[in-house]
Amino acid sequence: MASLPLPSSCHLGFRPISRGQSRPSISVLRSRFTSTSKGRKQFQQNLLTTAANPLPAPSSISLTNRVAKKINTVVCASSATAVTSNPNPPWQGAAMKPLAASIATGVILWFVPVPAGVSRNAWQLLAIFLATIVGIITQPLPLGAVALLGLGASVLTKTLTFSAAFSAFGDPIPWLIALAFFFARGFIKTGLGNRIAYQFVRLFGSSSLGLGYSLVFSEALLAPAIPSVAARAGGIFLPLVKSLCVACGSNAGDGTENRLGAWLMLTCFQTSCISSAMFLTAMAANPLSANLTFNTIKQNLGWTDWAKAAFVPGLVSLIVVPLLLYLICPPTVKSSPDAPKLAREKLEKMGPMSRNEILMAGTLLVTFGIIEVTDHQVGLWVFGGVLNVDAVTAAIMGLSILLVTGVVTWKECLSESVAWDTLTWFAALIAMAGYLNKYGLISWFSQTVVKFVGGLGLSWQLSFGILVLLYFYSHYLFASGAAHIGAMFTAFLSVATALGTPPYFGAMVLAFLSNLMGGLTHYGIGSAPVYYGANYVSLANWWGYGFLISVVNIIIWLGIGGVWWKAIGLW
Repeated sequence: MASLPLPSSCHLGFRPISRGQSRPSISVLRSRFTSTSKGRKQFQQNLLTTAANPLPAPSSISLTNRVAKKINTVVCASSATAVTSNPNPPWQGAAMKPLAASIATGVILWFVPVPAGVSRNAWQLLAIFLATIVGIITQPLPLGAVALLGLGASVLTKTLTFSAAFSAFGDPIPWLIALAFFFARGFIKTGLGNRIAYQFVRLFGSSSLGLGYSLVFSEALLAPAIPSVAARAGGIFLPLVKSLCVACGSNAGDGTENRLGAWLMLTCFQTSCISSAMFLTAMAANPLSANLTFNTIKQNLGWTDWAKAAFVPGLVSLIVVPLLLYLICPPTVKSSPDAPKLAREKLEKMGPMSRNEILMAGTLLVTFGIIEVTDHQVGLWVFGGVLNVDAVTAAIMGLSILLVTGVVTWKECLSESVAWDTLTWFAALIAMAGYLNKYGLISWFSQTVVKFVGGLGLSWQLSFGILVLLYFYSHYLFASGAAHIGAMFTAFLSVATALGTPPYFGAMVLAFLSNLMGGLTHYGIGSAPVYYGANYVSLANWWGYGFLISVVNIIIWLGIGGVWWKAIGLW
């Protein structure tokens, strides 16, 4: 029989005998196998069976075919491996130019001489903070990764201790935002979101603009009753808005964002800042403004006075801002006269509410019925004041109900990468911004501004206008309205009063702007990371539209609002 040459690398499944190793003899094999009585019996039985039914000798052709088939399999597998394995895979690390820009920002500021009155630690932290902000804008890596690099740099340089750098991971606001994404998952998964979305489409869906306004004024009506803009955005409106977008064929990441989603997310976000400014109980930090006002000028900012002063400029902003965004960021789906009819058909097809929908709806009602902002003793008029439960605790309780009942699984929560990413970068920014204040940088900045404006010798109207602009746009340095108010409200109100600004008027304006300035960035107020995290709008557009709307809001609130405040006797 002709021999078939085999390559040395071919392995047919036999265990090779290493060079120098002697082949075991039959007697040795037999002794190993028959070392026990059970082994001897098995060995003898095998011998008898083989003798009685000897195996047919394989033909040379069948053996050759089997060997050739084995070789062919090995060769094919080797070829496939060679094709799929790439010795030079594509780069999956950071985008180098944005990373270089971020690092350069921090390095340059790091070596700038420290101004008098500022500690070295505060200046170093400012350098790292601004480098992180540049990284978040240019995105050499995902936002969470950029934030972690910033925290790592602050710990490595001993600017912050590890516990200080990661202290904000114990802050309730980032967790409340992350929990909102888990609620949104259940809202959409159960179909409850689609059901409510179709109801909205049935009532207002003949035009995208009508749909947007229905959401805007629904949020404004709920604002005085739910004193957490993050809870309103994440627990109620984000799930609903996402469901509406999906129902209209607008999804994040597939090129259909501009059908409806981009405009609707921007509209709901910007108007959430406006509705927060309209009521004392519409944002958790508003009572802090009232408290600081009393401490500074010994006058109370009452709920009725606040709502009365904010009503006219707030209403104008709620009408103008969605329309302006509709013109500059238009949805491609503007009108759909058949939408209400299709929505009715969808609702009929869905039938009665399922068990999971009922569980989801009940959990939402329970969760938002017991929320109370305990830090400032402002609770819902339902059960919050009795149960004394804060917003994040209520949200955790609600998620626990969803997990226990199986409406949402923990695996689904883990798969919500946007929630965990948002938690990471938002907590990082809160920590760094908080320590900028603790290290005294914010107080130094406030005092510098005060001396500068006071030395200009201008009328109180112009001086107050400059103070307002500096107060408003310094919010780029803050990841929390409460932190900004706590750091700068008293200093700016004191200076404005000293320069001749009517005290009560100045306090009202600064309190209103403390909400409106949240629309500048994707981290400036609790609703910002919620809506931005839906990924319908790029970061550059988010900041660009935020700045434009900030100008419009300032004109409306200081212009039309100023006339209204004059009419009601504020100044």
